[in-house]
Amino acid sequence: MPAFANYCKQPLARVAPDRSDPKCPRSGLSAERSEKVLRTPRTRAGPPVNPVIFAVAAARLGRMETTTGRFRAAVREWAADGSAASAAAEVARDVAAGTELRTAVLVEGVSDHVALDALAARHGRSLDAEGIAVIPLGGATNIGRFVHLLGPRGLGVTLAGLCDAGEEGHFSRALEREGLGHDLARADMEPLGFYVCDADLEQELIRSLGAESVQRVVDAQGDLRAFRIFQKQPAQRERDVERQLRRFMGTISGRKSQYARSLVDALDLAEVPRPLDRLLAHVSPSAR
Repeated sequence: MPAFANYCKQPLARVAPDRSDPKCPRSGLSAERSEKVLRTPRTRAGPPVNPVIFAVAAARLGRMETTTGRFRAAVREWAADGSAASAAAEVARDVAAGTELRTAVLVEGVSDHVALDALAARHGRSLDAEGIAVIPLGGATNIGRFVHLLGPRGLGVTLAGLCDAGEEGHFSRALEREGLGHDLARADMEPLGFYVCDADLEQELIRSLGAESVQRVVDAQGDLRAFRIFQKQPAQRERDVERQLRRFMGTISGRKSQYARSLVDALDLAEVPRPLDRLLAHVSPSAR
């Protein structure tokens, strides 16, 4: 752990990003910029943040002093296999060996993490406080690496997850490779804690709320004019409103995360999309 501890003690502005990670920004975040990222939902395009830099920035601001926060950042750095991977692995092992971490929930991206946290909060729950680390993979194709590191042949952490229908195969094959089943269909994955959105998180939320309610959320976010302009684009004119809304949410970096929280906040809790509802129930304290 000393290497990782020394790494984290460096002044934030000088922390070098992991250049081996293609999604990593070219430079670290200043403390001022980090505070803005942490306190303000990102609604404009911007580069994703190196997970260790984010963890250091958050810890400095007193907003990620949690076991799950440290574990999430360490695992993502370890999985990226960059220069700090060995030190990050030590941190992950130390946390997994303790008693505070209960489950690692593997999700495709940040918007899935935001949606789960928001829905848990609607139920008066805090996933971090319950020892549940929601870990964005940075894409479904990375699932195999994370399951290998964390699953029964790795740290032995209890796993759960959420993916889009189009990525179901990546998830099922990763589970099979780690000895968690054979020829896994969707119904076989659910008892393992892995649930599939049809077709993705955005469509699940739009379907549950209905197009009119979603447009009211878009209006409340100040994006209705932009959406009306988007609807007039030639590629969108023949699509129904639900498909237009789904596509609109993916047009700008950060917009999916913005709307993941806003749409979850607008949900009737009796109409929560099944994959989100079942996943939260699966990792609830009463399900132990």
